[in-house]
Amino acid sequence: MAGNNFTEVTFFILSGFANHPELHVSLFMMFLFIYLITVLGNLGLILIIRIDSQLHTPMYFFLSNLAFIDIFYSSTVTPKALVNLQSIQKTISFVACFVQMYFFVGLVCSECFLLGSMAYDRYVAICNPLLYPVVMSQKVCRWLGVMPYMMGFTNSLVSICVISRLAFCEASINHFFCDTTALLALSCVDAFSTEMVIFVLAGFTLLSSLFIITVTYIAIISAILQIRSAAGREKAFSTCVSHIVGVTVFYGSLIFTYLQPDNTSSLTQAQVASVFYTIVIPMLNPLIYSLRNKDVKNALLKAFQKLFP
Repeated sequence: MAGNNFTEVTFFILSGFANHPELHVSLFMMFLFIYLITVLGNLGLILIIRIDSQLHTPMYFFLSNLAFIDIFYSSTVTPKALVNLQSIQKTISFVACFVQMYFFVGLVCSECFLLGSMAYDRYVAICNPLLYPVVMSQKVCRWLGVMPYMMGFTNSLVSICVISRLAFCEASINHFFCDTTALLALSCVDAFSTEMVIFVLAGFTLLSSLFIITVTYIAIISAILQIRSAAGREKAFSTCVSHIVGVTVFYGSLIFTYLQPDNTSSLTQAQVASVFYTIVIPMLNPLIYSLRNKDVKNALLKAFQKLFP
């Protein structure tokens, strides 16, 4: 750490929701319920896609990767939050804090880029259906599946490296997990250059992935409008609506969280928004992508019929 004149911080106190101790039991029960549903729902979706050969397509390959990310990025935050809600000393070691932040930032960035890969897959399926098997080959799918992780965790590694070089004046983080913005607020030294690095990395992740999604959906909507039959337009749109809803919810909560003004009331709002995208959204994604999906519902029905003939 930089700044030898400052006392070295060896642990942090996660003081999120500390001002509302009367809510701790209710929050614990709610977070635990949501986390169990998240793990079971996403794991179930992965297993259904794995065992049903009809779902061995690029679309479901990306969907299983999304479920995998949701399980693990929820798991980087929720278990520690559950422990802290029932603990008097809500501490986390310096190393554990940065490990949590590394995996959380890496997985969130990976999800952003994976949503871009999913949008490209839908673009090819609707705009070039005859070339779809050729364009979305196994090699291309693997590349589009691996690249989000590579870019996401490279982004996270750079973020962790620049933040870890700061000196911290205090140990109390006004959040329920180790977030980049919350840690930057504790810096004893001028963190302008670090904030600019984080801003550029976050901006690149959000804008580049949103640009890919926006451009592909402009082309998709244009192609759908050119379909003459109403049934054809409805069928084409139905393959995209779940992804559109998922993208809107995910990016909406991120933007609301990180584009708030820096004041006390907005910090509380940011914590509430953070609960939504760190804990709630991973639970919602299996529902968003399966309730309107006939293939997944049919696969679930067949699985239940095998288990309970």
